[in-house]
Amino acid sequence: MSGILIYSEVKSTFLGLLTRGRALAEALDQPLTAALLGEESAAWAGEALSHGAERVFVGDSPQLDVFQARTYADALAQVAAQAEADIILTGSTLRGRELAPRLTQKLEAGCATDVTDLAVEDRRLITQRRALGGKTLSTEARTSPKQVIAVMPKLYEAEPGGDGTGEIVEIPLELEPSATRLVESKAKPSGGVDIEAAEILIGVGRGFEKEEDLQLAQDLADALGGAVGCTRPLSYDYNWLPDDLTIGLSGKICAPRLYIALGLSGQIQHTVGIMDSDVILAINKEKSAPMFKMSDYGIVGDLYEVVPRLVEKIRGAGN
Repeated sequence: MSGILIYSEVKSTFLGLLTRGRALAEALDQPLTAALLGEESAAWAGEALSHGAERVFVGDSPQLDVFQARTYADALAQVAAQAEADIILTGSTLRGRELAPRLTQKLEAGCATDVTDLAVEDRRLITQRRALGGKTLSTEARTSPKQVIAVMPKLYEAEPGGDGTGEIVEIPLELEPSATRLVESKAKPSGGVDIEAAEILIGVGRGFEKEEDLQLAQDLADALGGAVGCTRPLSYDYNWLPDDLTIGLSGKICAPRLYIALGLSGQIQHTVGIMDSDVILAINKEKSAPMFKMSDYGIVGDLYEVVPRLVEKIRGAGN
């Protein structure tokens, strides 16, 4: 028996993968199961069933209290064996990208990360992901009997399906103590917003001359009810913004309804993070900026002049 097993530590990604997994399981004529690891995620079992899982495997252990990729890979490998699953779908989150290759090694499986689409052709699972720094799309099929696929977050919307009458199976896990011990943890500086969930996102780049000038972008975001993100240089090089606000290959992949690019050139390392936006508006004084080529709308002008006028118009329209 073979099947599809869904796991992610992010609830929205987990339920979204179950939603897509229903169609894949039907096309491949395989059962759809789900894995929940750790005490907290066990509360999702009912929703997993209502989103199409036929069986939900719940595993907990003191070793899972702190995320260690090696330990979680071991736990998920045990669940996959119990579920008799040959295809494991997980989220390509920060943890998921670390987990997937470790699980792949344990299962001697084929692997793909940062997948942007899943389909079935000729009873084979087909994946699509960006390649060559995001400049092209690669369509792939693995020939290995087992597959571990890490799928980009927010790719599939969660939609309940099925009658929710599946089985919840508590599975005992045999996990070795971790080779490392957590001595202390400190909160990482955070931007305080989830830019991946933002419906309206303002992106800032090196067109801003000083850190305090970023208030212009924040004013625009506040007027529109959106959030501010940035290119890698502003977070990692200049330290103007926390790195969890970085958009692109080295940051987060976002798909807002509206993305406004302020003073950023539009290099592929950044734009791969906003390619799936519904509408893109670029504001840049350089009319040759690559950002204009992928924008739905563009304003050639100095952001220091354009943005305050936009904010004034938007606020005026709300009165």
